[in-house]
Order: sequence, then structure tokens, then C-alpha cells
Amino acid sequence: MEHPAFSLSGLSLVGGVMGYARKGSLPSLIAGVTFSAIYAGAGYLLKNNMEYGVQTALGASTLMFIAGINRGIVSRYKKPVPIVLTILGAASTLYYAKKYEEFYL
Repeated sequence: MEHPAFSLSGLSLVGGVMGYARKGSLPSLIAGVTFSAIYAGAGYLLKNNMEYGVQTALGASTLMFIAGINRGIVSRYKKPVPIVLTILGAASTLYYAKKYEEFYL
């Protein structure tokens, strides 16, 4: 269950660094590093069966989904970044919501 969190951590970091390298976007770098750290923390919590791992991953995924929707509305989904954020956010939100339901409800 921690594998998706670690994968999303890496993808977030790469995306943030790419946004900064290509466009000089400091917000992309900050968001990428922040999401990467949150997902890495969630992965660590999940791997060690500690409290709040699923909740942390679910929260980060939901925020990524919302960020993708917000960016998509502005660009009318004509750019690839909002599409990727929305798809990854939606998929990971559904995954971690299902895991939350399995373990806590």
C-alpha cells in the first residue's frame, strides 16, 4: 500500500523540478517538493504501519486533484500539466479512499 505513495512522491518531485527547469516556475518547484515530502511521509507511515498514513496520502491526493481541477479550469484543459494532475489526483484519491474504507469503516 505504500508503493503508490512513494511513486507519487517521486513523480511530484520530478514534475516540480521540470516545471522550474523549463519555465522557471518557483511555485511549481515549491508545490512539487511539498507534495513529494507529504507523499514520502505517508509512504513511511504506511510502510511502518503507523497512524495516519492512509489519511495523509488521501489528503495529499485530494489536494492534488483539486489543484488539477483549478488549473484545468483556467487553461480549459488544453495543457498537459492540469490533465496529469487531475488524473493522478483522482486515481490516487479513489485508491486511498478505498483503502481508508477497508481499514477504518
